[in-house]
Amino acid sequence: MLLVAFFYMREPVTYSEDKQAYADGTLSVEKRVRAFLKTIENRKELNVFARSYEKEALQRAVEIDEKLRNGTAGALAGMVIALKDNIVWKGHELNASSRILEGYKPSFSGTAVARLLEQDAIILGHLNCDEFAMGSANEFSKYGRVKNPYDPSRTTGGSSGGPAAAISAGLCHAALGSDTGGSIRQPSAFCGVFGMKPTYSLVSRYGLVTYASSLDQIGPITNSTDDLKRIMDVISGPDGKDHTLVSSFRKKDKKSSGKVVGYFKNLLEYEKLDPEIKDYFNSLLKLMKNQGYRVVPIDFPYLDYLLPLYNVISTVEAATNLERFDGINYGKRESAKEWKDSIRKTRSQGFGSEVKRKIMMGNTVLINNEKYGFYDRAVKVRNLVKRETDKIFEEVDFLISPTTPAVAHKAWQKKEVIERYMADFFTFHANITGHPAVSVPVFAHSTGMPFGIQVSGCFFSEDQLLSFSEQILPLLKKVGH
Repeated sequence: MLLVAFFYMREPVTYSEDKQAYADGTLSVEKRVRAFLKTIENRKELNVFARSYEKEALQRAVEIDEKLRNGTAGALAGMVIALKDNIVWKGHELNASSRILEGYKPSFSGTAVARLLEQDAIILGHLNCDEFAMGSANEFSKYGRVKNPYDPSRTTGGSSGGPAAAISAGLCHAALGSDTGGSIRQPSAFCGVFGMKPTYSLVSRYGLVTYASSLDQIGPITNSTDDLKRIMDVISGPDGKDHTLVSSFRKKDKKSSGKVVGYFKNLLEYEKLDPEIKDYFNSLLKLMKNQGYRVVPIDFPYLDYLLPLYNVISTVEAATNLERFDGINYGKRESAKEWKDSIRKTRSQGFGSEVKRKIMMGNTVLINNEKYGFYDRAVKVRNLVKRETDKIFEEVDFLISPTTPAVAHKAWQKKEVIERYMADFFTFHANITGHPAVSVPVFAHSTGMPFGIQVSGCFFSEDQLLSFSEQILPLLKKVGH
């Protein structure tokens, strides 16, 4: 029997509802922004915002209220959004939650940010995250850890812990995060909100501080599937700046009922899977069968390869990408007599422990690649995993699984490196293959903490994924009660 208990309850704040209130004249954008600012002040102990932009947000709210009155407002007029501290906005300081980027103000805005602003969204601030998006608990940040709104003694997950906590605590309508191995979906599950990792090559990474180029993807976190779709409609598509973007993309068009759902049988055999989450998931599968879905168990022999694949690819790309941060062109510079000593001192003092660990791991792989071919082989195996996953989506419409093996753990509880990395074990797959995935919140654990159900689909099936996620919400609630 699953028990339901809650340490923290709230009414979700959605843009879709506020948009109607703006149209009805029962709510102004300025009033909504002021309400968010008041909530931010009241929840300061959560340590969510790295920087907030109150005056700009209020000024823009007044301007957008005027646009709404005269009928010239954009598609996201009055959506109040915040950015992970690795997504650039022209003229606003960006640190990636790292000491090495202190004082850096970009001279351009990222594509996703520019497109949101063009449609009259309001940016409320930059949000705390793991340094350079490297972490799974939002404990590796120069600002300190972010606290989970449901239980402040627990982690929010990471690296997008600030964005997930901001939505969970009702501090804004939506947030943009980045997902390299689950960094949107895992904290969304821990904080009880919706989070989407789009298809790789659908959303421009221009303006994202790079962690691992072939894995990173910008995506939204919200309180509803409707709000996810509104944001995806705006930020998707080519921009002429990110060469990995497809010039055009096909929506999922294969004929299907949307009723064929697959799951990896061996994923449910993972020894660290919380028994309550496993029982819940099995009950969900049974209920889906009773509701007319065809549920297909799948033997996927490559699950054990996902963590080593992710670690080899991500650390090599991280080590390469982070070479540019030396204090010469960006951020803070430590002084020394010789320029080489200045660079060494800047990087030694500027980078935190997890970033240094990733750089050393990546450089170790690169040094040995010529002899052992670790990275080259990882890329080949990755392509194999992708091909086999594509075959699965020829047979099923969606894959479902728990988003995480467990609910949010206590802060600083996971000391071992591998133990921390395994918190993303269920989410690596979508980044390695590039497929889209969304985490849908579930509130049915005896601890009172939320967890998530992850749904993934074939390339460019975001609309179908969100429709399916909305469709199964009643089933998720039914299982939980």
